[in-house]
Amino acid sequence: MIPEQFKNIKISDFDFAFQESCIAQKPLTNRDESRLLHYKNGKIKHLKFKNLPQILNSNNHLILNNAKVIPARLNFYRKSGAKIEIFILEPENSVNTVEKALSDYNSSVWKCMIGNLKKWKINEVLSTKVNDIKIEASLISEQNQIVKFMWNDNFSFGEIIELAGKTPLPPYIKRESDENDKITYQTVFAKNPGAVAAPTAGLHFTEKILLEISKKNICTDEITLYVSAGTFAPVKTVKLVDHAMHAEMFSVSKNTIENLKNSKHRIAVGTTSLRTLESLYWIGVKLLKNEENPLFIEKLYPYFFSKLPYSWIESLEAITLFIHENSNNDILAKTEIMIMPGYNFSSVNGLITNFHYPNTTLIMLVAAFIGKDWQKVYKTAIEQNYRFLSYGDCCFFEL
Repeated sequence: MIPEQFKNIKISDFDFAFQESCIAQKPLTNRDESRLLHYKNGKIKHLKFKNLPQILNSNNHLILNNAKVIPARLNFYRKSGAKIEIFILEPENSVNTVEKALSDYNSSVWKCMIGNLKKWKINEVLSTKVNDIKIEASLISEQNQIVKFMWNDNFSFGEIIELAGKTPLPPYIKRESDENDKITYQTVFAKNPGAVAAPTAGLHFTEKILLEISKKNICTDEITLYVSAGTFAPVKTVKLVDHAMHAEMFSVSKNTIENLKNSKHRIAVGTTSLRTLESLYWIGVKLLKNEENPLFIEKLYPYFFSKLPYSWIESLEAITLFIHENSNNDILAKTEIMIMPGYNFSSVNGLITNFHYPNTTLIMLVAAFIGKDWQKVYKTAIEQNYRFLSYGDCCFFEL
């Protein structure tokens, strides 16, 4: 049973005074010139992100999300000329990895979000053209918004969307994406394509900062969580536990898992990295308990435990054994984990994250991490004119 304290948490508990003018509509010219609010032992300092290497020390271990944003917004046209926008989300076949689906030739089937859906009839073929390549789209399921894309040229689906797609800026950025966004809405360490939203805490890093961190012998490792459009989904339920969390695919290499076992002061760069690491712990718990479907962490699974059932090391040892027994090089899993106040963290001592909207699962995660001081942090950020959301400033919470 889930304790009553979690069942009764309301989304209204995470409201604060906020104006749309706080939202950064464009990135800074220099990524590392963004402001950094540093919170430690209840105290707040105001810095620049370029100061981050100076406040880290050699026992820190940074975990970065290297997911690469794909140009997921595609415009197709009916024979009448009417435009229908398709936002691709994830491969329709859950067995398919994102990497495999992006390697499809001739056709590929995806779950999507569709603008003007009511105007598109089942099996009606839409089309668009780019560089003399004709691309077609057919609606397979209106209810589930499943779309089959078709083309004849010798290009993979990943190459097709690179040619035809637009950068999927979040809906709170009130402008069309441009060529600069292809660079600025991507981390400098992005490697694995498939995310439809950027892991935005990572946007502040530059090659120079990463080099400075390396020179201090600070360990950095990368995980991949394919950020979904669910990150923008508003919470419409009164109680948090009733909110539907979108499942996201992630992978962690066995080498990274070994490093995670040996480090003491782990810092998640972004909420996506934090959710990945916490989900990793619960996969180990499922393996140790011989539970079914260990590679999927349900939204409320952690709340069935009054305390952490195993240590961080025990959990990762179980995953290492699982990887070895299955002759894999990494763990590939899905998570819809919900992190709310009262959650027992197992994986990190620090979190670098941007400033989030009120009444969202992301501000709820921040509240879970630093407690009621989240209100003080956000009140200070608004008073000090920090820039919010994807292209905004960030904070570094140390426990």
